[in-house]
Amino acid sequence: MYSLSQLRRGLRRGLSNPTLLAREVNRAYHRRLYTRRYNTAGVDVVAEDWDTLVVLDACRYDLFAERHDLPGELSTRVSRAAHTSEFLLGNFHERELLDTVYVTASPILQRGYDSKYRPTFHAVVNVWEEAGWDDESGTVLPETMVEYALEAAREYPRKRLVVHFMQPHYPFIGSELMTEEMSVPDPEQFTTDIWTELMTGRIRVPTDEVWRAYRDNLDRALPHVERLLAELSGKTVVTSDHGNMIGERARPIPIREWGHPPGVYTPELTRVPWLEHTAGPRRTIVAEASEETEDAVTDDVVSDRLRHLGYA
Repeated sequence: MYSLSQLRRGLRRGLSNPTLLAREVNRAYHRRLYTRRYNTAGVDVVAEDWDTLVVLDACRYDLFAERHDLPGELSTRVSRAAHTSEFLLGNFHERELLDTVYVTASPILQRGYDSKYRPTFHAVVNVWEEAGWDDESGTVLPETMVEYALEAAREYPRKRLVVHFMQPHYPFIGSELMTEEMSVPDPEQFTTDIWTELMTGRIRVPTDEVWRAYRDNLDRALPHVERLLAELSGKTVVTSDHGNMIGERARPIPIREWGHPPGVYTPELTRVPWLEHTAGPRRTIVAEASEETEDAVTDDVVSDRLRHLGYA
């Protein structure tokens, strides 16, 4: 259940632009007048059978099915999320997961770790901190994620691993769309994200160019996912936290939607891949005391990383 102040904030965002107002109405519809905080019709990934869960951020099922050439059996699942924050809330909120290590390229978990999500993992590896962050591309590269994931597998051989890649989520590595005008504007001017800029027409880019950049970002990651499937023992599942809309019509108000706004549960946003592959013996999973310590990362670092990744 949402508080009255949260409802008011949502309406204020909508009233700033007719298109955003329509998005807010759609959000109220999908969230059942804000009585649910995530897509309760989605799968509980923790309860599924896997030793390693590879999460490709913002990867929709149809794109994955078209582009991948990975070993394993592909099916689909309905995600609990249209946004990473909902994925974390819907799957890990206040859960004791002492048999799991979360290796992540996304700062979203850190932003709300104690205030919003409050999970207890055995350990969290924040690859997006200084050592894992690529300044030139403004993200964590997929080859970097592989190295951190393999190191975590060596360090924690009796733990489940969640390996959360940033791709194919924006920014689009090596794309011509990676320009200053595609970055998030100064928050002193207005609070937004890259997809809302496209949706409201503040940035105009042909749809096929955006789709191509999004597709190429997935292609950039897939060989590194294949390496993980080859080198990790046990059952690995490749999935996504949510999909992404590239100008398709939302509902019930049929506006053209962009990105992955939380609370809008269209098929493009909630239908995600579920590829299962087993290599070698299954790992023996054991829960042990948490190794988590007080993180010294400042809020400024988290905010800076999120801006580069296209978040407000």
